[in-house]
Amino acid sequence: MNKRVFGRLTLLGALLFLASSNLLGQGTPASKYQEGIHYTLIENAPAVPAGKVSVVEAFSYMCPHCATFEPYISNWMERKPENVEFRRIPVVFGRGSWELYARAYVTAEVMGIAEEAHGALMDKIWKDKKVMRTMDELAAFYSAYGVEAGVFTATSQSFAVDAKMRKDQRTAQDAGVQGTPSLIVGSKYLVAGNEAVANYDVMLDVVDYLVALETPKAPATASNQAEQSKETGEAAAQPAGDQ
Repeated sequence: MNKRVFGRLTLLGALLFLASSNLLGQGTPASKYQEGIHYTLIENAPAVPAGKVSVVEAFSYMCPHCATFEPYISNWMERKPENVEFRRIPVVFGRGSWELYARAYVTAEVMGIAEEAHGALMDKIWKDKKVMRTMDELAAFYSAYGVEAGVFTATSQSFAVDAKMRKDQRTAQDAGVQGTPSLIVGSKYLVAGNEAVANYDVMLDVVDYLVALETPKAPATASNQAEQSKETGEAAAQPAGDQ
């Protein structure tokens, strides 16, 4: 093989390598995490609007692991991508004490104070060791956030709260939530702790990975395409070196 032919083949190989690298860079993230190991694909997941990606935390105030997880998810919320819509579902699992706190959280949601009071209630239970056992006690706690205790108690028995409670529990059940905390991403994926997801940093990294999968890639603009074509043409015009 003469030097000219060898040089052309070398250039062709380099161009093919660059092209394949560009294609990989424009595709989905590398398979850092695997379905069935790090996350579960939710069967019969509902269709969701394009653009936004929902992240739902299934939790309970009665779950000590959720209390430990709280600073992790709070830090994540400060850095989450702009297209992520975060919310919480208080699960019950048929437990009376869990149901009481779930109803209180949903009532606070309906009254617009859930997020404001969330961290404080978690701290009151697990740091101050103050467990409230009636809705009246919980209403007194939430009254510090601008609502009347009597109105809070009455709202907790309203049709709106009952309906949202049923909807939330159905969402958690349909997603296959079996423990807390768990995270539902894009209504399609369930992330929960296991041997492969051994700590909360890994759990949230899996969430970031799935959010990236569900985030639409911006199409290449005409100017970007023209620039890439120009660079490819300039590379092809360079003479092959002597070998």
